[in-house]
Amino acid sequence: MWEERAHRARRDIAALAAAGLSVSELHAAVIRVIGNEVSAELTCWAAIDPETLVISTMVSGETRIPPEYEPRLAEAEYSACEPHTFATLALRKESVAKLSDLPDRERHRSARLNNVWRPLGLDRELRVLFLADGGCWGAAGMVRAGRDFTDRETEFVAAVAPAIAAATRLAVRSEARGWTPGGHPAIVVVGARGELRAVTPAAREWQDRLDEIAPGRFMVMMRVMAVGARAAVSGSFRARLRDARGQWAALQASPLIGGDDDQVAVTIEPATGDQLIGLLLAAYGLTSRERDICREVIAGHSTADIAGRLFISAHTVQDHLKSVFAKVGVRSLGELVARLHPRGGG
Repeated sequence: MWEERAHRARRDIAALAAAGLSVSELHAAVIRVIGNEVSAELTCWAAIDPETLVISTMVSGETRIPPEYEPRLAEAEYSACEPHTFATLALRKESVAKLSDLPDRERHRSARLNNVWRPLGLDRELRVLFLADGGCWGAAGMVRAGRDFTDRETEFVAAVAPAIAAATRLAVRSEARGWTPGGHPAIVVVGARGELRAVTPAAREWQDRLDEIAPGRFMVMMRVMAVGARAAVSGSFRARLRDARGQWAALQASPLIGGDDDQVAVTIEPATGDQLIGLLLAAYGLTSRERDICREVIAGHSTADIAGRLFISAHTVQDHLKSVFAKVGVRSLGELVARLHPRGGG
Protein backbone atom coordinates (compact mmCIF):
# COMPACT_ATOMS: atom_id res chain seq x y z
CA MET A 1 0.00 0.00 0.00
CA TRP A 2 2.73 2.48 0.92
CA GLU A 3 4.41 1.82 -2.45
CA GLU A 4 1.31 3.11 -4.24
CA ARG A 5 1.22 6.17 -2.00
CA ALA A 6 4.90 6.79 -2.62
CA HIS A 7 4.27 6.55 -6.37
CA ARG A 8 1.51 9.15 -6.12
CA ALA A 9 3.72 11.40 -3.99
CA ARG A 10 6.55 11.19 -6.52
CA ARG A 11 4.12 12.09 -9.29
CA ASP A 12 2.87 15.10 -7.32
CA ILE A 13 6.44 16.20 -6.58
CA ALA A 14 7.37 15.93 -10.26
CA ALA A 15 4.43 18.19 -11.11
CA LEU A 16 5.59 20.72 -8.53
CA ALA A 17 9.11 20.59 -9.97
CA ALA A 18 7.74 21.46 -13.40
CA ALA A 19 5.82 24.44 -12.03
CA GLY A 20 8.91 26.66 -11.79
CA LEU A 21 8.69 27.20 -8.04
CA SER A 22 11.49 28.61 -5.93
CA VAL A 23 13.19 26.25 -3.48
CA SER A 24 11.25 27.67 -0.54
CA GLU A 25 7.94 27.48 -2.42
CA LEU A 26 8.72 23.93 -3.54
CA HIS A 27 9.56 22.74 -0.04
CA ALA A 28 6.47 24.38 1.44
CA ALA A 29 4.32 22.52 -1.08
CA VAL A 30 6.10 19.18 -0.62
CA ILE A 31 5.73 19.45 3.16
CA ARG A 32 1.99 19.18 2.58
CA VAL A 33 2.43 16.19 0.27
CA ILE A 34 4.55 14.32 2.81
CA GLY A 35 2.31 15.41 5.69
CA ASN A 36 -0.56 13.46 4.18
CA GLU A 37 1.37 10.24 4.89
CA VAL A 38 3.76 11.04 7.76
CA SER A 39 2.43 13.13 10.62
CA ALA A 40 4.69 15.44 12.61
CA GLU A 41 4.10 18.11 15.22
CA LEU A 42 7.07 20.11 13.94
CA THR A 43 8.79 19.86 10.59
CA CYS A 44 11.60 21.95 9.18
CA TRP A 45 13.02 21.61 5.68
CA ALA A 46 16.37 22.98 4.61
CA ALA A 47 18.02 23.66 1.29
CA ILE A 48 21.67 22.63 1.63
CA ASP A 49 24.64 23.85 -0.38
CA PRO A 50 26.13 20.62 -1.81
CA GLU A 51 29.65 22.09 -1.80
CA THR A 52 29.75 23.32 1.81
CA LEU A 53 26.90 21.25 3.35
CA VAL A 54 25.69 24.44 5.03
CA ILE A 55 21.98 25.20 5.22
CA SER A 56 21.13 28.02 2.78
CA THR A 57 17.37 28.43 3.34
CA MET A 58 14.79 26.92 5.67
CA VAL A 59 11.02 26.39 5.53
CA SER A 60 8.79 25.19 8.36
CA GLY A 61 5.43 23.48 8.39
CA GLU A 62 2.27 25.08 9.76
CA THR A 63 3.65 24.94 13.31
CA ARG A 64 6.94 26.80 13.68
CA ILE A 65 9.60 26.15 16.26
CA PRO A 66 9.44 28.93 18.88
CA PRO A 67 12.01 31.63 18.00
CA GLU A 68 13.88 31.28 21.30
CA TYR A 69 14.72 27.67 20.42
CA GLU A 70 16.09 28.36 16.93
CA PRO A 71 19.58 29.39 18.15
CA ARG A 72 19.81 26.21 20.22
CA LEU A 73 18.87 24.10 17.21
CA ALA A 74 21.37 25.92 14.98
CA GLU A 75 24.19 25.49 17.48
CA ALA A 76 23.43 21.77 17.80
CA GLU A 77 23.34 21.36 14.02
CA TYR A 78 26.90 22.61 13.64
CA SER A 79 28.35 21.05 16.77
CA ALA A 80 31.10 18.49 16.17
CA CYS A 81 29.71 16.08 18.79
CA GLU A 82 26.02 16.20 17.81
CA PRO A 83 24.71 12.91 16.35
CA HIS A 84 22.81 12.73 13.08
CA THR A 85 23.47 16.27 11.89
CA PHE A 86 22.50 16.91 8.28
CA ALA A 87 26.16 17.36 7.29
CA THR A 88 27.23 14.12 8.98
CA LEU A 89 24.45 12.14 7.33
CA ALA A 90 25.29 13.71 3.95
CA LEU A 91 28.93 12.69 4.25
CA ARG A 92 27.82 9.15 5.04
CA LYS A 93 25.29 9.21 2.17
CA GLU A 94 22.51 8.17 4.56
CA SER A 95 19.11 9.20 3.26
CA VAL A 96 17.07 8.52 6.43
CA ALA A 97 17.87 8.34 10.13
CA LYS A 98 15.84 8.09 13.30
CA LEU A 99 17.05 9.46 16.60
CA SER A 100 15.68 6.37 18.31
CA ASP A 101 18.03 4.15 16.30
CA LEU A 102 21.06 5.63 18.05
CA PRO A 103 22.61 3.85 21.03
CA ASP A 104 21.27 5.19 24.33
CA ARG A 105 24.51 6.98 25.20
CA GLU A 106 24.61 8.88 21.89
CA ARG A 107 20.91 9.71 21.97
CA HIS A 108 21.04 11.03 25.53
CA ARG A 109 23.89 13.42 24.71
CA SER A 110 22.03 14.97 21.77
CA ALA A 111 21.70 18.72 22.27
CA ARG A 112 18.75 18.74 19.88
CA LEU A 113 16.90 16.26 22.05
CA ASN A 114 17.84 17.74 25.43
CA ASN A 115 17.77 21.45 24.66
CA VAL A 116 15.07 21.72 22.00
CA TRP A 117 12.77 18.73 21.53
CA ARG A 118 12.25 17.64 25.14
CA PRO A 119 11.55 21.18 26.42
CA LEU A 120 8.89 21.37 23.69
CA GLY A 121 7.38 18.04 24.78
CA LEU A 122 8.75 16.11 21.80
CA ASP A 123 10.97 13.04 21.79
CA ARG A 124 10.81 11.35 18.37
CA GLU A 125 12.71 12.55 15.33
CA LEU A 126 13.01 11.35 11.73
CA ARG A 127 15.52 12.97 9.39
CA VAL A 128 15.60 12.54 5.63
CA LEU A 129 18.22 13.81 3.17
CA PHE A 130 17.63 14.73 -0.44
CA LEU A 131 20.58 13.18 -2.28
CA ALA A 132 21.19 13.22 -6.04
CA ASP A 133 24.31 12.16 -7.95
CA GLY A 134 26.33 12.12 -4.74
CA GLY A 135 25.32 15.66 -3.72
CA CYS A 136 23.05 16.74 -0.89
CA TRP A 137 20.50 19.32 -1.99
CA GLY A 138 18.37 19.49 1.11
CA ALA A 139 17.11 17.74 4.19
CA ALA A 140 14.07 17.58 6.42
CA GLY A 141 13.57 16.98 10.10
CA MET A 142 10.20 15.70 11.38
CA VAL A 143 9.54 15.60 15.10
CA ARG A 144 6.66 14.38 17.24
CA ALA A 145 5.86 13.02 20.71
CA GLY A 146 5.24 9.51 21.98
CA ARG A 147 4.75 7.29 18.93
CA ASP A 148 7.97 6.61 17.09
CA PHE A 149 8.17 6.77 13.31
CA THR A 150 7.28 3.35 11.91
CA ASP A 151 9.20 1.31 9.37
CA ARG A 152 6.46 2.04 6.83
CA GLU A 153 6.83 5.80 7.35
CA THR A 154 10.60 5.55 7.12
CA GLU A 155 10.38 3.50 3.92
CA PHE A 156 7.90 5.97 2.47
CA VAL A 157 10.14 9.02 2.96
CA ALA A 158 13.16 7.07 1.70
CA ALA A 159 11.20 6.20 -1.46
CA VAL A 160 10.18 9.79 -2.23
CA ALA A 161 13.45 11.47 -1.16
CA PRO A 162 15.15 11.07 -4.58
CA ALA A 163 12.21 12.83 -6.26
CA ILE A 164 12.47 15.68 -3.77
CA ALA A 165 16.21 15.86 -4.41
CA ALA A 166 15.67 16.11 -8.17
CA ALA A 167 13.00 18.77 -7.75
CA THR A 168 15.15 20.76 -5.33
CA ARG A 169 18.16 20.61 -7.64
CA LEU A 170 16.03 21.87 -10.51
CA ALA A 171 14.76 24.79 -8.39
CA VAL A 172 18.30 25.65 -7.27
CA ARG A 173 19.45 25.59 -10.89
CA SER A 174 16.72 28.03 -11.86
CA GLU A 175 17.51 30.33 -8.94
CA ALA A 176 21.25 30.31 -9.58
CA ARG A 177 20.76 31.15 -13.27
CA GLY A 178 18.34 33.92 -12.33
CA TRP A 179 20.73 35.37 -9.76
CA THR A 180 20.58 39.12 -9.32
CA PRO A 181 23.37 41.06 -7.59
CA GLY A 182 22.39 43.27 -4.69
CA GLY A 183 23.44 44.54 -1.30
CA HIS A 184 26.66 45.94 0.08
CA PRO A 185 29.62 44.26 1.81
CA ALA A 186 29.27 44.09 5.57
CA ILE A 187 31.19 42.94 8.65
CA VAL A 188 29.71 41.51 11.85
CA VAL A 189 31.64 40.67 15.03
CA VAL A 190 30.02 37.91 17.08
CA GLY A 191 30.85 37.38 20.76
CA ALA A 192 31.46 34.18 22.67
CA ARG A 193 27.75 33.74 23.51
CA GLY A 194 26.56 34.50 20.01
CA GLU A 195 25.77 38.14 20.70
CA LEU A 196 26.56 40.92 18.23
CA ARG A 197 29.59 42.91 19.35
CA ALA A 198 29.95 45.22 16.37
CA VAL A 199 28.34 45.67 12.95
CA THR A 200 28.85 47.91 9.96
CA PRO A 201 25.81 49.84 8.69
CA ALA A 202 25.37 47.47 5.73
CA ALA A 203 24.93 44.56 8.14
CA ARG A 204 21.55 45.95 9.19
CA GLU A 205 20.45 45.75 5.56
CA TRP A 206 21.41 42.07 5.43
CA GLN A 207 19.64 41.49 8.73
CA ASP A 208 16.41 42.89 7.31
CA ARG A 209 16.76 40.78 4.18
CA LEU A 210 17.41 37.50 6.01
CA ASP A 211 14.71 38.19 8.60
CA GLU A 212 12.21 38.44 5.75
CA ILE A 213 12.60 34.65 5.45
CA ALA A 214 11.83 34.21 9.15
CA PRO A 215 12.16 36.56 12.12
CA GLY A 216 15.52 36.08 13.81
CA ARG A 217 17.09 34.25 10.86
CA PHE A 218 20.00 36.69 10.71
CA MET A 219 21.01 36.09 14.32
CA VAL A 220 20.65 32.34 13.92
CA MET A 221 22.95 32.43 10.89
CA MET A 222 25.53 34.57 12.68
CA ARG A 223 25.64 32.01 15.49
CA VAL A 224 25.97 29.22 12.93
CA MET A 225 28.89 31.01 11.27
CA ALA A 226 30.58 31.58 14.65
CA VAL A 227 30.17 27.95 15.69
CA GLY A 228 31.45 26.77 12.31
CA ALA A 229 34.51 29.03 12.44
CA ARG A 230 35.49 27.89 15.93
CA ALA A 231 35.16 24.24 14.93
CA ALA A 232 36.86 24.51 11.53
CA VAL A 233 40.35 23.05 11.31
CA SER A 234 41.25 25.70 8.74
CA GLY A 235 40.04 28.48 11.04
CA SER A 236 37.60 29.68 8.40
CA PHE A 237 33.98 28.78 7.69
CA ARG A 238 32.14 29.65 4.47
CA ALA A 239 28.51 29.62 3.42
CA ARG A 240 26.24 30.82 0.62
CA LEU A 241 22.72 32.03 1.38
CA ARG A 242 19.74 33.16 -0.65
CA ASP A 243 17.49 35.82 0.83
CA ALA A 244 13.74 36.24 0.38
CA ARG A 245 14.33 38.44 -2.69
CA GLY A 246 16.26 35.78 -4.59
CA GLN A 247 19.62 37.44 -4.06
CA TRP A 248 22.65 35.43 -2.97
CA ALA A 249 25.17 36.30 -0.30
CA ALA A 250 28.63 34.84 0.34
CA LEU A 251 29.61 34.61 4.01
CA GLN A 252 32.98 33.87 5.61
CA ALA A 253 33.73 33.65 9.34
CA SER A 254 37.10 33.57 11.11
CA PRO A 255 38.07 33.87 14.80
CA LEU A 256 39.65 37.20 15.77
CA ILE A 257 43.16 37.06 17.19
CA GLY A 258 44.10 39.13 20.21
CA GLY A 259 40.59 40.03 21.32
CA ASP A 260 39.29 40.01 24.87
CA ASP A 261 37.28 36.84 24.34
CA ASP A 262 36.30 34.26 21.76
CA GLN A 263 35.08 36.66 19.08
CA VAL A 264 34.45 35.81 15.43
CA ALA A 265 34.37 38.18 12.47
CA VAL A 266 31.79 37.41 9.78
CA THR A 267 32.03 39.07 6.38
CA ILE A 268 28.93 39.26 4.18
CA GLU A 269 29.03 40.29 0.57
CA PRO A 270 26.81 39.95 -2.48
CA ALA A 271 27.67 36.72 -4.25
CA THR A 272 29.31 37.10 -7.64
CA GLY A 273 28.57 34.99 -10.68
CA ASP A 274 31.92 33.27 -10.23
CA GLN A 275 30.96 32.26 -6.67
CA LEU A 276 27.78 30.58 -7.94
CA ILE A 277 29.35 28.63 -10.80
CA GLY A 278 30.16 25.64 -8.61
CA LEU A 279 26.58 25.46 -7.40
CA LEU A 280 25.26 25.69 -10.94
CA LEU A 281 27.61 23.00 -12.27
CA ALA A 282 26.49 20.65 -9.51
CA ALA A 283 22.84 21.49 -10.18
CA TYR A 284 23.21 20.22 -13.76
CA GLY A 285 24.49 16.89 -12.45
CA LEU A 286 27.94 17.21 -14.00
CA THR A 287 30.70 14.88 -12.90
CA SER A 288 33.84 16.19 -11.23
CA ARG A 289 35.83 16.00 -14.47
CA GLU A 290 33.02 17.63 -16.44
CA ARG A 291 32.99 20.49 -13.94
CA ASP A 292 36.74 20.94 -14.35
CA ILE A 293 36.35 21.16 -18.10
CA CYS A 294 33.45 23.61 -17.85
CA ARG A 295 35.51 25.92 -15.64
CA GLU A 296 38.27 25.84 -18.24
CA VAL A 297 35.77 26.62 -21.01
CA ILE A 298 34.31 29.52 -19.03
CA ALA A 299 37.85 30.83 -18.51
CA GLY A 300 38.21 30.99 -22.29
CA HIS A 301 40.70 28.17 -22.84
CA SER A 302 40.73 26.21 -26.09
CA THR A 303 40.28 22.44 -26.34
CA ALA A 304 44.02 21.98 -26.80
CA ASP A 305 44.77 24.18 -23.81
CA ILE A 306 42.25 22.30 -21.66
CA ALA A 307 43.77 18.98 -22.63
CA GLY A 308 47.22 20.18 -21.66
CA ARG A 309 46.11 21.78 -18.40
CA LEU A 310 44.13 18.71 -17.28
CA PHE A 311 46.63 16.14 -18.65
CA ILE A 312 44.09 14.41 -20.87
CA SER A 313 43.74 14.07 -24.64
CA ALA A 314 41.82 16.53 -26.80
CA HIS A 315 39.58 13.62 -27.82
CA THR A 316 38.71 12.99 -24.16
CA VAL A 317 37.90 16.67 -23.73
CA GLN A 318 35.49 16.48 -26.67
CA ASP A 319 33.84 13.36 -25.24
CA HIS A 320 33.27 15.10 -21.93
CA LEU A 321 31.90 18.16 -23.68
CA LYS A 322 29.39 16.02 -25.59
CA SER A 323 28.14 14.71 -22.27
CA VAL A 324 28.02 18.23 -20.84
CA PHE A 325 26.07 19.54 -23.85
CA ALA A 326 23.46 16.81 -23.36
CA LYS A 327 23.07 17.48 -19.63
CA VAL A 328 22.94 21.25 -19.93
CA GLY A 329 20.82 21.25 -23.10
CA VAL A 330 23.09 23.29 -25.39
CA ARG A 331 24.76 22.71 -28.75
CA SER A 332 27.82 24.94 -28.73
CA LEU A 333 30.54 26.26 -26.45
CA GLY A 334 29.04 29.74 -26.70
CA GLU A 335 25.67 28.49 -25.50
CA LEU A 336 27.38 26.55 -22.75
CA VAL A 337 29.19 29.59 -21.40
CA ALA A 338 26.00 31.65 -21.55
CA ARG A 339 24.04 28.96 -19.73
CA LEU A 340 26.59 28.23 -17.02
CA HIS A 341 27.87 31.66 -16.17
CA PRO A 342 25.20 33.39 -14.08
CA ARG A 343 25.23 37.10 -14.80
CA GLY A 344 21.97 38.08 -13.22
CA GLY A 345 18.41 38.19 -14.42
CA GLY A 346 18.56 35.29 -16.94
